[in-house]
Amino acid sequence: MTVLAFNGSPRPDGNTASLIQKVLEPIKFAKINAEVIQLGGSGICPCKACFLCMKNKNGRCATEGDKLNEWVAKMAKANAIIIGSPTYFAGMTPETKALIDRAGFVARANGNLFARKIGAAVSAVRRGGAVDVMSSINKMFLISQMIIPGSTYWNFGVGMNKGEVGSDEEGIANMRNLGENIAWLLNRIY
Repeated sequence: MTVLAFNGSPRPDGNTASLIQKVLEPIKFAKINAEVIQLGGSGICPCKACFLCMKNKNGRCATEGDKLNEWVAKMAKANAIIIGSPTYFAGMTPETKALIDRAGFVARANGNLFARKIGAAVSAVRRGGAVDVMSSINKMFLISQMIIPGSTYWNFGVGMNKGEVGSDEEGIANMRNLGENIAWLLNRIY
């Protein structure tokens, strides 16, 4: 079994990365493979609405020059997908939006490549807007026919400066609980 996590923050070791690592701790403890992809700062392009993925049906986005097609192939093989983003003006980062738009469209165009996989959204926030980020990511999971596990609260941690989410005890506990629920669900499904 494999869990694939995307860090949509431009900071590879910032608050979003810390939250993702807290989710992955119980998953790794359960001896489930996990990989983190640094999405923020990757240069991923937005969807161009060319609809060639619907025409070609080859499991690929027609836009070349970034790693999206490599990531879609990994997402199609993974058993669970975690997408994390910091909160920017009550929304996700542009890289995260590009991932869900393009990967989600390619998956739907090719027989729902992500159907029945587990999906979890994670967000870091200074004060407000994290639920909007999670909702947008979860909507891609839902339209992709994915399974979204719950946790003790919404999947976000509070902190602005690097490392501050570590002081959000409730947020950290929630991330661990989410990871435990993902591991449990993976072991039941697979």
